[in-house]
Amino acid sequence: MLAFFTMNHWEWIAILVVALLLFGHRLPGMARSLGSGITEFKRGLKEGADKSAGGKPGDDGAADGSGGKSGGTGQ
Repeated sequence: MLAFFTMNHWEWIAILVVALLLFGHRLPGMARSLGSGITEFKRGLKEGADKSAGGKPGDDGAADGSGGKSGGTGQ
């Protein structure tokens, strides 16, 4: 285990290059997924704070911007 921490910088660079060659095509999708997850988390925090503060007048709690109307019900 001690030998793992005694690697010099060239060995770390070689491992990084191999990892990028193996997983490089997946990185943009993973970054996009991470970004949308963070956005959804922040949106949830904001909605929770709005609900605990009483919310805005006319706010029905719909997060998708549909105004709370469900399609196909005739409302």
